[in-house]
Amino acid sequence: MDPEGSADQVERKSVWSIQIGVIPLPFYLLLVAILAVLFWYDDIKPNILTMAALLGVCGYTCYEVGRRIPLFRSFGGPVILVTFLPAFLVAKQWIPESLATQVEGFYKSTNFLYLFIAGIIVGSILSMNRTVLVRGFLKIFVPLIAGSAASLVVGSLVGWALTGDLRRTVFHVVVPVMGGGLGEGAIPLTLGYSQAGAGAAEALLAQILPVVLFANVCAIVFASILSLIGRRFPSKTGFGKIQPGNNSDGEDLGSAASIPPGGTQIRQLAAAGFMAISLYLLGEAAHAVFGWPAPIVMLVAAIGLKLSRWLPSSLEHHSGLVYEFMSVAVTYPLLFAIGVSSTPWDALLDAFTLDTVLTILATVITMMATAYLVASRTGMYPVDTAIVVGTHTGMGGTGDVAILSAARRMELMPFAQIATRIGGAITVTLALISYTHLY
Repeated sequence: MDPEGSADQVERKSVWSIQIGVIPLPFYLLLVAILAVLFWYDDIKPNILTMAALLGVCGYTCYEVGRRIPLFRSFGGPVILVTFLPAFLVAKQWIPESLATQVEGFYKSTNFLYLFIAGIIVGSILSMNRTVLVRGFLKIFVPLIAGSAASLVVGSLVGWALTGDLRRTVFHVVVPVMGGGLGEGAIPLTLGYSQAGAGAAEALLAQILPVVLFANVCAIVFASILSLIGRRFPSKTGFGKIQPGNNSDGEDLGSAASIPPGGTQIRQLAAAGFMAISLYLLGEAAHAVFGWPAPIVMLVAAIGLKLSRWLPSSLEHHSGLVYEFMSVAVTYPLLFAIGVSSTPWDALLDAFTLDTVLTILATVITMMATAYLVASRTGMYPVDTAIVVGTHTGMGGTGDVAILSAARRMELMPFAQIATRIGGAITVTLALISYTHLY
């Protein structure tokens, strides 16, 4: 045996074992050098190869920094840093405007947030136990409704006590927190308020946007705290499941862990990917024809396929692998793109008035705490249920990704979509009806 060869092998292993996110160190350094050259020659193009490299390098760099900061890393540090540091850098113009424009153009033109959500939702649902799936979707509404009602009351009372203005507190702070994000919540709210005579929609959106952004930060932090509670008290969490289950129907309760005969097959993996795309486009078509929310249609279609037992177990298994790929490889590059293109730093700072901050904190804490208590009394895992209900106070689909990533519970995405989309739609509808009749 050659000692020199053995030493070289150990050295090569040590080099390749170092990863920045998922990128091996040698290729990370190569990508940094290549991107620096392209930037120097003003040749950063918004194509998928260049943007994958740029977002991967930047996103995983922020992630590695965030997870190495003591204490901060325990409260969602990597997710917070990946999402909000680029927004700060854009505001300070330390990320050049030309580069930010390229990233924003790529993000908005490709809409790859929805490809990500499609892979996460379809994969997690199809690889889930049927019994747990049905019971979970039926039971999640109980803590969701209880948390929403309690947070509306507590948040409104706290804001009223601090400002003396109940109308502003309810309609401009508490309701936007629970509205389901920007596109599904804040924008319809401000349009409705404007049509009721409250002023220009653009001015109203400028007031509400910081509230939604800061609520999302709070939800990320509290979801991380709940994740720590779960690690300290394992009986309180299902680590990605909202209720205990069994193997009565012969399926694995986790996700993609049960490997069918034949193992992983590339053709089946590709088929699972196109199935996720097909269900997403089904949702888009339903939205175009009937006006139905596309993510909810996709969600219902995936549940229907799972309950029908029509799909072969191999395809369900490979759908779980699509979910795992999206969760591991796409999350942090996506969050960096969101930070650059959809997170205005100045608007976030505008939310930091004492009365608004305390009102938002009261609303988010009450939402999650109520869900935790209700879940404890209804046979559900309180940690996971509270995290799901907490996504109701996030920024829609982008908020779901950030909150569940911080809690390391991406398996909960289907339930988070219920909390965000349906909970937000109900909140917005009731708020607009009340606003129109009361004012």
